[in-house]
Amino acid sequence: MKNDLRFQEENTMEQSSCFREFARYTVFSVLGTLGVSCYILADTFFVSKGLGTNGLAALNLAIPIYNFIHGTGLMLGMGGATKFSVCKGQNRQGEVNRIYTNILELALLLSVLFMLPGVLFPHRLANLLGADEAVFEMTATYLRWLLIFSPAFILNDVYVCFVRNDDSPQLAMAAMMIGSFANIFFDYLFIFPMQMGIFGAVFATGFSPLISMAVMSPHWLKKKNTFHWVRTKPCFTIAKQSLSLGFPSLVAQVSSGLVMIVFNIIILDLKGNTGIAAYGIIANLSLVVTAVYSGLAQGMQPLVSHFYGMGNKPQTRMVLRYAMVTMLVLSGMIYGLIGLFTQPIIGIFNSENNRQLQEIAAVGLRLYFVSSPFIGYNTVLAMFFTSVERAMPAHVLSLLRGFIFIIPAAFGFSVLWGMTGVWMVYPLVEAVVMLFGLWADKRYRSLLLFT
Repeated sequence: MKNDLRFQEENTMEQSSCFREFARYTVFSVLGTLGVSCYILADTFFVSKGLGTNGLAALNLAIPIYNFIHGTGLMLGMGGATKFSVCKGQNRQGEVNRIYTNILELALLLSVLFMLPGVLFPHRLANLLGADEAVFEMTATYLRWLLIFSPAFILNDVYVCFVRNDDSPQLAMAAMMIGSFANIFFDYLFIFPMQMGIFGAVFATGFSPLISMAVMSPHWLKKKNTFHWVRTKPCFTIAKQSLSLGFPSLVAQVSSGLVMIVFNIIILDLKGNTGIAAYGIIANLSLVVTAVYSGLAQGMQPLVSHFYGMGNKPQTRMVLRYAMVTMLVLSGMIYGLIGLFTQPIIGIFNSENNRQLQEIAAVGLRLYFVSSPFIGYNTVLAMFFTSVERAMPAHVLSLLRGFIFIIPAAFGFSVLWGMTGVWMVYPLVEAVVMLFGLWADKRYRSLLLFT
């Protein structure tokens, strides 16, 4: 009897400790990812106020490229940090340093590849993205400087992931939040007092990750870091494993960018630049909502990988349960707020009081964000699979929701039901993918012997 009571007490204490750690990591992670999402949201707000509908349309055409850059940084950061956490849980310090070194070198290489089109042919890129005469120059300017600043975005993503997984979620959060506030401040300064137009918006956005990295520098200066750069040859195996684990993060961002391009093409044909501006409001709010779920998933990841590396399977599963319950609560709050404040939310970005834009965006908001709980479930589950080094189901989930289903559905639904069809693409696709996720979770749970 005494042994049973002692076991129950120990089990309760263990669960309480696990929940405290889960809350600590996820709260800081969600706040941090919200901060990053505000990079583009701040641009959207200040550009809409300073440059009107055409400025908003130009920004929306350029945002997919930001998704590609940010996705690359997250792929490297999340993939490398996942391997880092697993190896750290197994006390393999030499492997930890090799992982960090290889990821850092790969980040620098890919940064150079992103910079080249910004320097060489931004106008051609603007043309490919569908910019018409009214917004062509603004789009090209935004693209040029966004790509030139790509090393800052990518390196910042890598450092945030490693610092957070190195038992410093507060510092990672502070870096992202301060960087976001800096972006908001400089957006206002450059667009209004200094009258720098669209260049001011992109310069503020590109400068902010440099500030984020400066905020994280005490992690090295105070020698709190357990990962170090070492002299080592590039390792194909480490790169392959890290990129494979980070691939869902890349797919999520790249698919978001490609879907925006597809939606822009479809909506331009249906409703013109006003429709694109309306979609720009919804797409930017979607970045914020997605950031909440990404923050939850990224906050869960260090704990899941650590417990998995230790072989503690019950705790691994417990963290997933905490994440799913939190996701459902957040989804209810998100849709409730959007439903209650639809008109005021749109009004923030509709500086010209364009009635058509207001009407299109209002319908879009209410239909589009029905997808919230489905997006949350798929995001959290994909990250869970990544965290336990089960890349395949994470890849399938990401590809189904990012490419295989959504792009054909966008063209098909828009033909059948016009703008209503466009808004319903996300809810229907994410719901179908969730069904696959439920099946995959059940299958891999038995394979991994999780209880």
